[in-house]
Amino acid sequence: MKKLIVSMNLTLDGYLSGPGQNLEWHFRFWSPDMGQRLAMELSRADTILLGRNTYEAMAEYWPMKSVDLRCARDELAMADMMNGYRKLVYSKTLTTTHWNNTSIMGGPIGKTIGRLKKDPGKHIMVYGSGRLVSALIQQRLVDEYQLWIHPVILGDGFHLFSRLKYTSSLRLGGTTTFDSGVVLMEYHA
Repeated sequence: MKKLIVSMNLTLDGYLSGPGQNLEWHFRFWSPDMGQRLAMELSRADTILLGRNTYEAMAEYWPMKSVDLRCARDELAMADMMNGYRKLVYSKTLTTTHWNNTSIMGGPIGKTIGRLKKDPGKHIMVYGSGRLVSALIQQRLVDEYQLWIHPVILGDGFHLFSRLKYTSSLRLGGTTTFDSGVVLMEYHA
């Protein structure tokens, strides 16, 4: 059965975005070796699950990378996967999409994700999408967490686990430390 994998940039104090959905804090620590690792992890999947806000940001960014002559080779490989993979947007308000291979999903999230996990193919990757990920966590649908911990303390914003209503023990799958100070921690449910 497919795994649902959450890949999330977080601050040291557990925020995935600052006030007003600010994400500027994570760009200063991003490095080419992190991009290579992210591409390697994405190659294990064939489906990308996104919330509306993350979808809208990525749909503006990734299609242009495929035609950008200044795009680094490793980022171009990531762009090819992002643009070519099936993308599912879980949204109550979105009615149309403009990024290729994108479909809008709705309905009870537990049943929908349960059906997706039974489909043939590789794993399902979730990027960002804080509200969606919170719902997935609440329903115990996440199989693996890839938490990219950045050496930043925000003190305010959207906290990944603030809505958790149960205790969950996870198994450490591995850690990777990058020269920028970011630590990738992989946990299995």
